Amino acid sequence: MTSDSPTSQRAVFGTWPTPLEPMPRLARAIGLGAGDLWVKRDDLTGLGGGGNKVRKLEWTCGAALADGATALVTTGAPQSNHARLTAAAGARLGLDVVLVLAGEPGSSTSGNLALDGLFGATVVWAGDVDDKALDSAAEQVAEELRGRGAVPALIPFGGSSVLGARGYAECGRELLVQAPDLATVVVAVGSGGTMAGLLDPLGSARVLGVHCGAVTDPARTVSELASGLSGTHCAPETLSLRLDQVGDGYATLTEAAMAALTLTARAEGIVLDPIYTGRAMAGLIAAIEEGDVVPGQRTIFLHSGGMPGLFGHAATLAALEAALTPSNP
Repeated sequence: MTSDSPTSQRAVFGTWPTPLEPMPRLARAIGLGAGDLWVKRDDLTGLGGGGNKVRKLEWTCGAALADGATALVTTGAPQSNHARLTAAAGARLGLDVVLVLAGEPGSSTSGNLALDGLFGATVVWAGDVDDKALDSAAEQVAEELRGRGAVPALIPFGGSSVLGARGYAECGRELLVQAPDLATVVVAVGSGGTMAGLLDPLGSARVLGVHCGAVTDPARTVSELASGLSGTHCAPETLSLRLDQVGDGYATLTEAAMAALTLTARAEGIVLDPIYTGRAMAGLIAAIEEGDVVPGQRTIFLHSGGMPGLFGHAATLAALEAALTPSNP
């Protein structure tokens, strides 16, 4: 059973619309006018610490409920925001949750993983595996659950499916009401569903994605999801997608992301994470420097959440602690 069932209905987890707030100090610091930069606060979606996955889970979990599911099974990295929010959704709905995570026991013990435990999820460690093997491991877990009489629903990696992308089509429509003059929405691209959903109401000219290294071919991933959602072909080459912020890989902290999350925190008191929103802000800064995003137009940064992951990222914590200003006795 998957969460793309035609019998899908929507669960309700969040409070909508999320706020749209100005960021004048950060705007000036990165080369825009004081009124040009706004943040869409999808870190404030409510359930389980918030984040963009809540919008997708409303649809994928709604489908699971319609199909009679008694358990949710999904995949991710040890610090997966999607896994954490699936665990929270299961708790809200009274469903068992099994998280099939890449890695080994002890490879991560804090951040999102601690919250997975708090929400009562069971973790199955799949070892050092690629995406295909991780999906196979999840299928095996689902089969074992069926053998015990459960009815499992497989929630896709990152919550990103054509069905899940509906949540971000709705977000795009929210933005058109909140900021009808928007020129660019900047979004981190992980599993692709957030960008794909935004494309439906906003079009490719107004959505700038920043690849974070979670998938091997982000343009194809986004285009396939967007095409399935709209019913018309979305060619990968038509997407505005930056590929320059991955650095040494998905789990690594880049200098640009560290600089971006530090600047955002000190200019606006807003916390980004090192994997997704830190990279997305670094991508926005690079786009301004290169003239792709210009002053005088409304730019919206979609804050997709992820703060708990910061507390599970050792390199980021070490860098932040090293940057503490010493007191003068």
